[in-house]
Amino acid sequence: MNNVNKKVAIVTGAYGAIGFSIAKELAFRDIEVVLVGRSERRLEEAVSTILALKKEANVWYELVDLSNQQSIKNLCRKWEGPLDILINNAGTTPREKIITREGLEVQFATNVMGYFWMTHYLSEVMEKSTEARIVNVASYWAGGLDMHDLQFENRNYCNEVAYKQSKQANRMLTVAFAELLYTDGITVNACHPGDVNSKLSNNLGYGGHETPESGATTPIWLAIDSSVLNISGKYFENKKLAACDFAENKVAIDELYRYCYQLLK
Repeated sequence: MNNVNKKVAIVTGAYGAIGFSIAKELAFRDIEVVLVGRSERRLEEAVSTILALKKEANVWYELVDLSNQQSIKNLCRKWEGPLDILINNAGTTPREKIITREGLEVQFATNVMGYFWMTHYLSEVMEKSTEARIVNVASYWAGGLDMHDLQFENRNYCNEVAYKQSKQANRMLTVAFAELLYTDGITVNACHPGDVNSKLSNNLGYGGHETPESGATTPIWLAIDSSVLNISGKYFENKKLAACDFAENKVAIDELYRYCYQLLK
């Protein structure tokens, strides 16, 4: 690993199984880590746990609803310091259809637009950093994206179908943002973290045979390792470049990006 001292990172969904492991490991590597999520109690517990393990860790939290554009905008507007690493990890898989206060289906809002909004608003800050990196925690469990019904307005809601299409969208939008941010010196990559037993996977009816620490390995590697310094717009599994059919459909990628962009307020 390269020398990553004095870097600043944001990790969303930072008190979930994988998110917490990512945040903890980055803090152990002397990176300043900002944990982002919507439960203040769980954020406080996560920060306290990291500090109990490493009292000199530079960790703090920001209370943000990743399904709400205004909440994300509020974070980005008050952000004053540098930002070198953004790990979009927050996700949800409710078993019933939920509509957010802003009128979006909650899986699409959190799993797709949360990534989109964080990247869109924080990229202006990140372009001031050297070696700025954005890592989108996606999944190999992806597919079935319906551009005509992204938010289940016409289909019966199914959390597994919604999840799979959200992870396909993550991988597609990674390509779109990699191209948009290339000249700003920001790399954007996506990865499958592993089959981790978590609240998210349990809501989908699955368990998981990998530990959260194992699930954090590839996202952390993409965030700090020198071997992927200049790579952008790619998809990885187990710290290895993996084929991604979704990345080849430029027409669909552009259509999805335009749809998401139109939701900016």
